[in-house]
Amino acid sequence: MAGNDWRLLQTLGDKNLNEIVDGDVVSAVEFDHSGDYLATGDRGGRVRIYAKGQGEDAPSSAPKSGGTRSALWGRSSTPPKSPVSAQGGMEYSLWHEFQSHEPEFDYLKSLEIEEKINCLRWCRPVNSAFMLLTTNDKTIKLWKVQERQRPVALVDCYTEGKGSQGIRVPRFTKESRVAAAPRRVFPNGHAYHINAISLNSDGETFLSADDLRINLWNLGISDTSFNIVDIKPANMEELTEVITAAVCHPTHCNLLLWSNSRGSIKMADTRSHALCDKHAKVFEEDDEPSRRSFFSEIISSIADIKFSRDGRYILSRDYMSLKLWDVNMERTPLRTVYVHEQLRSKLCDLYENDAIFDKFQCAFSGDNSRLMTGSYHSFFHVYDRNGKTDTCIQASNTSPKKPMHTKPKGVRGKPPGPEMPTEMDLDKKVLHCSWHPALPVVAVGTLNTVYIYQDDLIPTASPVLPPR
Repeated sequence: MAGNDWRLLQTLGDKNLNEIVDGDVVSAVEFDHSGDYLATGDRGGRVRIYAKGQGEDAPSSAPKSGGTRSALWGRSSTPPKSPVSAQGGMEYSLWHEFQSHEPEFDYLKSLEIEEKINCLRWCRPVNSAFMLLTTNDKTIKLWKVQERQRPVALVDCYTEGKGSQGIRVPRFTKESRVAAAPRRVFPNGHAYHINAISLNSDGETFLSADDLRINLWNLGISDTSFNIVDIKPANMEELTEVITAAVCHPTHCNLLLWSNSRGSIKMADTRSHALCDKHAKVFEEDDEPSRRSFFSEIISSIADIKFSRDGRYILSRDYMSLKLWDVNMERTPLRTVYVHEQLRSKLCDLYENDAIFDKFQCAFSGDNSRLMTGSYHSFFHVYDRNGKTDTCIQASNTSPKKPMHTKPKGVRGKPPGPEMPTEMDLDKKVLHCSWHPALPVVAVGTLNTVYIYQDDLIPTASPVLPPR
């Protein structure tokens, strides 16, 4: 690996701590398929879309059109107009903001439904419009966002008519305006809180998951969904696990993954069973006896799972560790990295203040050579896929500290290099992260701010891991 020199490129939505309200806290971060746009959601139900560009070099607000698959997915066939480099970084500016969800009340269940954006996903662009899937606890919406031109009359500017009785006709110019409109609303599909949505590789269907069920939807049909996973027992007292995340395979539309609160990852093939109660593969690992404790069942719950872009690897994140799996090897992960092992002795305190239930996301780099996840004290970690390095960066626009480079705690908890601080601010946590699809640029969300970082030393592609 060539090295790591991460530097802060930009902060989005930064406010004084005294001005932050709960609705400003970031709850979702996602790059689009080209990396030219970045979408964020917050607890107030708002979605903000940022466009990459520098002044006149800003990218066109419309997705690229064309007949190729890359064009359909918004990938430009030409180099981006404002590439990142060690000399000059790129910059994102606010392109559009809209209110996706409003607070609701379920009168039948006497339940208040928050407007918080739990998840958002970029869909395949349609002509000159972007498509976004957003969801709160109960309702999924498909948004169409595009720039439109409308005629606007110029003030005190007229065209004089002919003759003394001529008519003064106002002059018009075209004005561009970005608008967001709900294309579809997918209601009443879940009895429990939605925790994940994932777009399928066919570009026409998507998954939505709650605690006990996973549904398959068509983007063009909002009143019908198919239940493909149902783990609800006949007697709820026999419930032993809940679904925590679900994701579609990046290239095979018949494969899907879901994780549960017991630390297992299950893969299903919809070609073999319409109702995927029987999984095709299960990825799980028993805890070491030395690591078992009263809180083992809680911290083993998987918060997030991701496929690598080629579908070869699976990345999972539980409360204490990050695990890299090979889809061809179910018995044990290729890598196990303990993210904040120094907190293991404080699990009792973390349980009392509910921090133990925090759900950290994870991400692959565009070339699958590096892994990323968040931690407390505004820290996030970037790991080499082969387990050689751990780069710890503190997301802050005031900290002058350079990234800390250590040897990660590898499989079976081998001792690391320098210890991380034991006293960590639990309120400043990096729960949400996204990696640029083609460049060494990451976006992480903590409190109300999104930080964008770039690695100036771009590494070469990592070699394929040998089979174990």
